[in-house]
Amino acid sequence: MTILLLGSGGREHALAWKMLQSPKCSKLFVAPGNAGTSAIAKNVALNISDFEAIKTFAIQEKVELVVVGPEDPLVLGIYDFFKSDATLNHIPVIGPSKLGAQLEGSKEFAKEFLVKNNIPTAAYASFTKETVEKGCEFLETLQPPFVLKADGLAAGKGVLIIQDLEEAKTELRNMLVHQKFGNASAKVVIEEFLDGIELSCFVLTDGKNYKILPTAKDYKRIGEGDTGLNTGGMGAVSPVPFADAVLLEKIETRIVKPTIAGLQKDNIEYKGFVFIGLINVKGEPIVIEYNVRMGDPETEVVIPRLKSDLVELFQAVSNQTLDQASLEIDDRSATTIMVVSGGYPEDYDKGFEITGLEKIQDSIAFHAGTKLENDKVVTNGGRVIAITSFGDNFQEAIKKSYQNIEKLHFDKMYYRKDIGFDLL
Repeated sequence: MTILLLGSGGREHALAWKMLQSPKCSKLFVAPGNAGTSAIAKNVALNISDFEAIKTFAIQEKVELVVVGPEDPLVLGIYDFFKSDATLNHIPVIGPSKLGAQLEGSKEFAKEFLVKNNIPTAAYASFTKETVEKGCEFLETLQPPFVLKADGLAAGKGVLIIQDLEEAKTELRNMLVHQKFGNASAKVVIEEFLDGIELSCFVLTDGKNYKILPTAKDYKRIGEGDTGLNTGGMGAVSPVPFADAVLLEKIETRIVKPTIAGLQKDNIEYKGFVFIGLINVKGEPIVIEYNVRMGDPETEVVIPRLKSDLVELFQAVSNQTLDQASLEIDDRSATTIMVVSGGYPEDYDKGFEITGLEKIQDSIAFHAGTKLENDKVVTNGGRVIAITSFGDNFQEAIKKSYQNIEKLHFDKMYYRKDIGFDLL
């Protein structure tokens, strides 16, 4: 098969790496890709939000499957675009319909879906510029810390957790009135704070059937001890050591099953990944959020643990025969550590040469913000490279990743030295 994968991050490099292990994948294009994907597949300079350009390319190259990495094209409706076009509708797209993508595209839509389907989630209310003062009054009814979430897509940075009531009111006004996150915060969801430990559950669904992929836990804060600003993710661990059989059974019964049933009940077409962000509160799993694609850097630990053929699984998704597919998982632990540009998630410089990649042993380097320049791999983003390793337990895997990171170098390179610290 000729496959087109959309995206340019570590998630896409991991998906490309895995799909290329399938005998069914004869040709893989990655748009736009990065230095890592260019070494194993063919990068294509396409804007992933320009559906007409993607259409032209798909017809020209006789693409037989489209796999969508990031959320933007899904929220913009790429699934519907292919389905409604007579020259494209024979090409399966792995990802939900535009309506299904609202589970990530709108925090309010997701909350309404959770409540309607009796799926456990935090109490909430949503507000706009016109109701900002009501929002401030609502904050007064809650116990600190206060959770403010921009309703729309804000690249993983639209959530604020604030201890002080007056500061929370100020930030609410900043988001709604002064558009701190642009259009993403034209509406803000205020949520009750839940105290527990977070984990992510990943599900692959064909809209009727589902397979639960390995659990993972990622680390969002830039600083050690989970301090400082939120990032797209500084590292991840899979499986999550505290996710025992009892918790996993509760997740499937109370969250996964009603999610898939809710999609069917509302006639929402959904053929792709559901990423369920959870918090374990005293042994009870509660949903924090949905994403409609794999997480990053969780993909870099979940996908390497799949022993099954990923392209075969995607075919089963497109044919709605996922119930007949088998899912085999590697029992070992996998961890990934993200190496980032100094200054990230705020201002950072690009274009620094990365050295030492050829010295990495017994780990996998998944490229994120990299590109090739004059045959050299240089930094091209905030999160630069994820170093993934296997071990009999997560401590062993983490040790391997850190040993390999020490072989890498670029100017102003930074990484957290405490991934997994809260699991010990």
